[in-house]
Amino acid sequence: MVDLDYLKKSPFEKFRFNFIAFFKRLPSGFVAFFRAIPKKLYKLWLAFAGIFLNIGRAAKEGDWKTRTSFAVMGFGLLARKQYLRGILYLVFEALFVLYMVFFGWKYLVKLGSLGEIACVEEWDDAIGAFTYKFYDNSLLILLYSLLTVFIMAAFVYMWYQNVKGCFLSQQFVEAGISLPAAKDSLRSYANENYHKSLLSIPMLGLIVFTVLPIFFMVFIAFTNYDKAHMPPQELFHWVGADNFVTLLGGGISANSKVFAYTFGEVLLWTIVWAFFATFTNYILGMVVAILINKKGVKFKKLWRTVLVVTIAVPQFVSLMFMSQLLADQGLINNLLLSWGWIDKAVPFLTDGTVARVTIIIVNIWIGIPYSMLICTGILMNIPEDLYESARIDGAGPVRAYMKITLPYMLHVTTPYLITQFIGNLNNFNVIFLLTGGNPSSLDMQYAGKTDLLITWLYKLTVSESQYGIASVIGIFTFVIVAVLSLILYNRSKSVKNEEEFM
Repeated sequence: MVDLDYLKKSPFEKFRFNFIAFFKRLPSGFVAFFRAIPKKLYKLWLAFAGIFLNIGRAAKEGDWKTRTSFAVMGFGLLARKQYLRGILYLVFEALFVLYMVFFGWKYLVKLGSLGEIACVEEWDDAIGAFTYKFYDNSLLILLYSLLTVFIMAAFVYMWYQNVKGCFLSQQFVEAGISLPAAKDSLRSYANENYHKSLLSIPMLGLIVFTVLPIFFMVFIAFTNYDKAHMPPQELFHWVGADNFVTLLGGGISANSKVFAYTFGEVLLWTIVWAFFATFTNYILGMVVAILINKKGVKFKKLWRTVLVVTIAVPQFVSLMFMSQLLADQGLINNLLLSWGWIDKAVPFLTDGTVARVTIIIVNIWIGIPYSMLICTGILMNIPEDLYESARIDGAGPVRAYMKITLPYMLHVTTPYLITQFIGNLNNFNVIFLLTGGNPSSLDMQYAGKTDLLITWLYKLTVSESQYGIASVIGIFTFVIVAVLSLILYNRSKSVKNEEEFM
């Protein structure tokens, strides 16, 4: 009966029903996401258990060459004349030992305390003045300790691959199978194992420039790293979950309550901003693309070119120019005052509510050309015979749009929409260059009425040096962005019905 009621709805009612139903399903998406975590952890545990079983089997059934490889990496391969792989494992072990002896251990042993002495003032007889001698640096201790832990994890992985490879080569010899020569191993990395060769450098860059900074930020969140504990003059130390308690309002201090209020206000505005910034640009950009592509419209290339030219102007220039136009003493207010249309300047950027609306409107002006270009390319690929069939069946333009154009567009552009939504959650440029997060508010800690989480985080680090609190905000932002991305993408029709429009 529900299906029959749905079929009786008008196209606009169906769109409204599906739109509301999507957001109603989001809570169940969150539940499903978190319910799947134990299963993922169980599979991970099984994978680790398999690794330990393989190591135990190699220790029990391996010959003396394989067992020697537990201490001297690559020995079993060298003994079986697989010189290239054996030398690589041996060189890796030697480099790891040298790194740990001459560098890594010095920082790793101080990870628990993050240093004992920062700097000492000493009298220098040669110059007749006091000088400062620096010792421990908490920031470097934490950074290099994390780097050392990552290198140790890489060593453990390579050690396991070494044991696995040596035991496998032993099994090949016992079965009478000839082992691959060095040239065969090299050739495999250009053929069947080409994906490993191609992805090795990007994966290394991902670990060094993305994964390591994320872990560093997480650990900073558990320290008192701020303006009063700034290396190298001062040390910072571990404070547990104090920063999380402060930000969530669990502390007894007034500062904690203000931080909690600020976090709630900024988070709410960030989500509202991301929603409107994404869907206004998408819908209006699609409308512009449809109007330009409509039959009978002249100078189509000209209209597209005009919109593309606006993209060529650096966003920095556009936003700074708009901030001057919309200022209380800017050109727009001066013109309106001189024409007698207003009695006092419109607070485009100085009133909290008006500034938020202004930002969304300015973002529409900036974002429509991008959406128009994407939608234009997709509209050109919709089969024309679908519209011909719709017209034969008596469907008008609105019905054809709701039945053909919009479903097709949503199916193809859902990943783009999700990317735009997540990008707008972290849209630093529009907010910072247009309003700088202002207007300020006495009720909010280091944040203004238009600040997003990302701009608030910027102020806390660059202006206020509140790195511990800022790291907590960074963690929450990362979790929100990651969870929303996974849930929205996995529950979209682009994934569930991947071949619907193929």
